[in-house]
Amino acid sequence: MRLNMSNIVIGIEGLVGSGKTSICKELIKYIPNSIILHGGNLYRGIVYALMNNAKEIDLNNLKENIQNIDIKELMDKLKVKFEIENRESVVYVNEKKIEEEKLQSEKSSLAVSIAGLNADNSHFYLFARNLIDMYKKMYNVIISGRDLMNIYPNLDYHLFITADLEERVRRKMIQYGNKTDENALKENIIKRDNLQKQAGYYKIYENTISIDVSDCKNVEESTKKVLKFIKY
Repeated sequence: MRLNMSNIVIGIEGLVGSGKTSICKELIKYIPNSIILHGGNLYRGIVYALMNNAKEIDLNNLKENIQNIDIKELMDKLKVKFEIENRESVVYVNEKKIEEEKLQSEKSSLAVSIAGLNADNSHFYLFARNLIDMYKKMYNVIISGRDLMNIYPNLDYHLFITADLEERVRRKMIQYGNKTDENALKENIIKRDNLQKQAGYYKIYENTISIDVSDCKNVEESTKKVLKFIKY
């Protein structure tokens, strides 16, 4: 680790299933002294903790019950925290590492979209901003998540990854090992897209670079397309 005030912060957002997380994982192979903060997974960890601790909130009425919830306060209460392992952030709940598969489940993903639309994120955003500032002193920081321009307005790059719906469904089917119903998955993606739009998470800013990866055959091609827009 080294202190370097010239380190950059790259924010990567995108449509559901567009491959932004996979691109982030590939980017650290190319960008030296870099780490990934999976911001969405920290949020997913909070929702996962809720889903396994139903006494905290009635998940059958998640939308109504989470409206007055301070997400950072809930994070502390449920003992959800971030750690960096092998250059990527991982999520712990009650000192137990939560595997990616559990964080990325269909049920959890939909619940996260609902929570993001309705919860009070202000203190959570401040926490995330301070976390990014801390890591930037030592690393080039790649952030995957939602609403990144509001979380960290000083992004050096704000990239928005897109792909057509059918391609996104195909990629999600692969992610779930082709063990889910394709039509139900498509409906889930459309529903999550709508929730993200309602929450303002698909906003394109003046400095946003939109990158369509529909025609990319694999994550390596997608990543190389993204790298054309980044100087490091």
